[in-house]
Formats: sequence, C-alpha cells, structure tokens
Amino acid sequence: MKEFLVEVTTAIPEGTDPAEVDRRRAAEAARARELIAMGHLVRLWRPVGETRSIALWRAIDEAELYDKVLNTLPLWPWMTGTVTAVESHPNDPGRADATS
Repeated sequence: MKEFLVEVTTAIPEGTDPAEVDRRRAAEAARARELIAMGHLVRLWRPVGETRSIALWRAIDEAELYDKVLNTLPLWPWMTGTVTAVESHPNDPGRADATS
C-alpha cells in the first residue's frame, strides 16, 4: 500500500440546512471508523487554531484513494485541498532499518 498526505479544508455551502450539516458530520464520523478498520485512514490531525485537517491515508494507488476512499466521504463534496504521495525517508525513526 502507498501512503498519501491529504490536507483539506471543509467549507459548508452558504444556506445549507443545519440538519443536513449534522447528518453529514455524523455520517462522516461513521465512514471514518470504517476506513480506519479497513486500514485506509492511518492518522488525522487538525493544526492548532485552524479549521483544516491533515490526514495520512493508505491505498493501493491514487486512483483507489480517490475512487474508493475520499469520494466516499460524506463531506468530500464540501472539501478542497491537496493530496501528496509520500514515502518513508531513509532516516525516518519509524523505519525498522533506520539505525542499520
């Protein structure tokens, strides 16, 4: 599986019914739990004082990331952001062979 750093900002369209926002947020939380269980959503952060999110996702490739992961998020139509494919750095302290 490849890893992707995804940075998004969610902008709720003006005039959206608050009940629709609540429904989508609840569905988003449920879908996130499913994606965690499937091994797609690895980490999720929110920079202090900001409304954007940064997540580490795993997928076979970028097509799967969009088709079977991101596009299934109920809030995705309201999100804008960037997707960056990432790979482990040779000096990454999380790598098993980093000190070899």
